[in-house]
Amino acid sequence: MRIDKNIKVLGIKTDLTMAEIGRRLHKSPQAFNQKIKRGTFTIEDLQEIAIVTNCTFECAFVLPTGERIRIGEDT
Repeated sequence: MRIDKNIKVLGIKTDLTMAEIGRRLHKSPQAFNQKIKRGTFTIEDLQEIAIVTNCTFECAFVLPTGERIRIGEDT
């Protein structure tokens, strides 16, 4: 699933519009909508979206052994 679709599903499941998520990120609804269309989200952006939607964001490589290498964390 593309990131824009993930964010839209997140909005539905958290009962927040894209405009409201944008406002919570201190962006205009138009600016946030354009970012969604471009799909230019950094890991930091996704972490912020998780915070403002009261969710947890996880991003990791999972090795065949089950070991997880979390993205964005210093090791």
